[in-house]
Amino acid sequence: MTVAPSDAPTRSDAPPKPRSAVVFGVIALVLIGLNLRAGIAGASALLHDFQQVLGYGPLVAAIIPSIPTLCFAVAGAATSWLTGRLGVEKAILLALGFLAGGLLLRGIPATGMLVAGTVVGMSGLAVCNVAMPSFIREHFAHRTSAMTALYTVTMTTGATVTAVAVVPLALTLGSPSAAVGAIGFLAVAAFLGFLPVVLHAHRTSVRSTAPRISPWPLLRTRKGQLLTAIFALQALLAYSLISWFPSMLISMGLSPADSGLMYGLMQLVSVPAGMVLLAIGSRPRRLRPALYLVSITMVAGLASLLVVPVGLAIVPTVLLGFGLGIFPLVMVMISRSGTSIAETTALSTLAQSTGYLLATAGPFGAGLLFSGTGGWSLPVALLLGLAVAQVMVAHLISRAPLSGLKK
Repeated sequence: MTVAPSDAPTRSDAPPKPRSAVVFGVIALVLIGLNLRAGIAGASALLHDFQQVLGYGPLVAAIIPSIPTLCFAVAGAATSWLTGRLGVEKAILLALGFLAGGLLLRGIPATGMLVAGTVVGMSGLAVCNVAMPSFIREHFAHRTSAMTALYTVTMTTGATVTAVAVVPLALTLGSPSAAVGAIGFLAVAAFLGFLPVVLHAHRTSVRSTAPRISPWPLLRTRKGQLLTAIFALQALLAYSLISWFPSMLISMGLSPADSGLMYGLMQLVSVPAGMVLLAIGSRPRRLRPALYLVSITMVAGLASLLVVPVGLAIVPTVLLGFGLGIFPLVMVMISRSGTSIAETTALSTLAQSTGYLLATAGPFGAGLLFSGTGGWSLPVALLLGLAVAQVMVAHLISRAPLSGLKK
């Protein structure tokens, strides 16, 4: 394992945080959580409208939903270095600034602005994604499951509300660009809400010679390989569905408005699903049944999407929503996997940057296959095969607690 000295600030020698700092930390956690999928869900619900209004072709249509995972991979890879230089809090604040700026930029009705704003905003979101497990471990060391549940629930809530509201908002404003641009104000609120946390961290920080762990050698360890594999598979499945599920339902015969409602329902179901899975899987001996339950449900949801008639679209919607509940469980696994904050950051960087890079093939490949075949049967069948692979990885990763995996 490669380590390097770091000047990163830490609070290991600082006095206990006052109650106000804890309260501001929880508020910031909620505001950040609300933004972690809102920008993606809002754009996904309007992809059909964007292509009609802006007039771009099928290649651009496949690239746009692939940008988030690609940015998560590239920008997320720099998070370990960035947090080492600035500290976790300042890195997250900088990322929120990029997120807000990028989302507001998407409000300009032009294909170039949609692409550029997505790149900037999702790059900021990537840093938030990778840094949040370390932030939770550092600020809520004895409440990792509860705080992870809180921010993933707010994340799903933000995505659900955005998915349901963005289509009526676009109709009211007369522009899909204006509707997705308006989501940027939620990111501005998160930026402002996080400022007190950064100011408190700056006042109480001390210099430390604690090592910074490079994430890339961890890919040679069993722990790093399994975390990366489970994260990559769930991300590929999740972002393929987040990007294209409304289009899948429209191709089945649902109206855009009804497909938006089903899309919102899928996101909504993932909220209690995540809570149930965390309650089951937070204990090491129950991790395996939780992973089995959620992975097999994802298999059932994709299989039913291939065979059920349009009148029963709610069946795959609910099953797939439950399958998406795996995300908070995986994040808790990452938060608890390191022996230190530095190792947790390194493992989070490795799993998320490499995982998202692999996951980019999901929304991009599904979009190209749909354009090439004119239907969703082949893309969904391939996703079904990957869901089966997730069941196998879940079996391997739950054979023993992550803390017991060999390095």
